[in-house]
Amino acid sequence: MQELKGINMSDTFKIAVAQMDPHIGDLPHNRARILDMLREAAAEGAKLIVFPECALSGYVFDSAAAALSSTETVPGETTSLLAKLCAALDVYCVFGLLERAGNDIFNSAVVIGPQGIVQNYRKCHLPVLGIDRFAAKGDSIPVIDLPFARIGLLICYDLRFPEASRSLALRGIDLLIIPTNWPEGAESSPDFLTRARSWENRLFVAACNRVGEERGTRFIGRSQIIGADAKFMAEADGASEVILYAEIDPALAREKRVVIRPGEFEFDPIGARRPELYGGLDTPTA
Repeated sequence: MQELKGINMSDTFKIAVAQMDPHIGDLPHNRARILDMLREAAAEGAKLIVFPECALSGYVFDSAAAALSSTETVPGETTSLLAKLCAALDVYCVFGLLERAGNDIFNSAVVIGPQGIVQNYRKCHLPVLGIDRFAAKGDSIPVIDLPFARIGLLICYDLRFPEASRSLALRGIDLLIIPTNWPEGAESSPDFLTRARSWENRLFVAACNRVGEERGTRFIGRSQIIGADAKFMAEADGASEVILYAEIDPALAREKRVVIRPGEFEFDPIGARRPELYGGLDTPTA
């Protein structure tokens, strides 16, 4: 495989997933918690720290107007503070916020590193739930090169659309990162979907959920780090603020062909595809 620009193909790195309990509308509290957990994870040697969807703002708003005071621009106050801390600690982070852009609110996740903002991803698939009822849709799913891995970023409901993660896999990502707000009723995501996306694409998956309750909605936690073999590397409980850690070897995600017994039991979920048979993906049947 060709060397990816800016990526060391041989090194492993430690990832941290920071399961937290954001307080809806309390940006100072949530910002301070994100900064504290970032420092804690960096002190444990993590190079990439992931926070939940809407970690800065909370999620269960009943109108765009109600959410407006909990939005920030990108760049903005929190991205600037995180950029300074990432530069001081030489780490990268991903955190969720409600982004104000003109007259629109986006459910966004920003990747920040020592150099500042690396990528701002806007959630593309929106359920009828919480702030997503009033948010604008994102229009791209980028691949992001970090110094130690090539990553893809989806937010919560995006995970339910296999085309999104498959398109990222075909563009060479090693690690799929999913900031999320799984509420009660979304147990299928930690039960099945994270490992399915890992298994069908041979990818590492890091899903960061939240805990706690907002306006009658309880969130189920169970943040996870999944290996490229779809096995659990770490999983949180359903109630605690906790930081999960795992060592990621990107080379394992680049070996798509699995040989269990040569010539007798082999599979390749990327190389064995038959794209010529997959017509109609953009045209649902009635």
